[in-house]
Amino acid sequence: MRIETLSVFPQMFEGPMDASIIGRARRMSKLEFAAHDLRDWTHDRHRSTDDEPFGGGQGQLMKVEPVFEALDDLLADEPAQVLFFTPVGETFTQSIAQQLAREQRLVMVCGRYEGFDERVYTRADRCISLGDYVLTGGELAAMVVTDAVCRLLPGVLGDELSNIEESFHGNLLEYPQYTRPASYRGLSVPEVLLSGDHAKIAAWRRRQSIIRTARLRPDLLPDAELSEQEWDLVRACRRDLADEATSIERSDCER
Repeated sequence: MRIETLSVFPQMFEGPMDASIIGRARRMSKLEFAAHDLRDWTHDRHRSTDDEPFGGGQGQLMKVEPVFEALDDLLADEPAQVLFFTPVGETFTQSIAQQLAREQRLVMVCGRYEGFDERVYTRADRCISLGDYVLTGGELAAMVVTDAVCRLLPGVLGDELSNIEESFHGNLLEYPQYTRPASYRGLSVPEVLLSGDHAKIAAWRRRQSIIRTARLRPDLLPDAELSEQEWDLVRACRRDLADEATSIERSDCER
């Protein structure tokens, strides 16, 4: 896979793209990466990529011409999926990461200031938001997406089961995990994990994933593949949560 970014701060990618899983993927030739400077497609002596918005308002907007010209050049010889980062985009999820990991080439366009001239989005194949918060620029978002996609590339993690058992696989959060020592300051590892019974361990992990998701991220459950018995477990968790909420309300009233 080849991933490229288009940004006014390409130097921001120099460290993260050489380290950890992304760095390993590049050394293994599983990933090619290039950071392009949007200012290379400007034509004034100040290399301007932004201007004041029509109609007035706060801040500066990223201009349309450099983005169009850059994409014209970058896509001239090889097609790519073009991504823009914007608060109005679809929220980035593991499912989207899996879809992007199947692409041969991604070009991520990173905004700054108050965002882009709206016309640039006519060049987007996909608009993505990391969530309901504001970043200074799209570079960090591009790093997050690159990391999430890169670890899905075959052979990058080494252990192919790592991706299968991680959080959000099958729309469930990952089960709790422990390592040595088995007991520390009165906190003990669940006995089943010390039993050596792999069937019991697998069943415990599945149950814990469902319980954790039901309590912390119930919004994921409608798309999870659960048996009727597992849905019974979800309903039991919901009843427990309702009882806990009622108990808290009563306690507050008695104070």
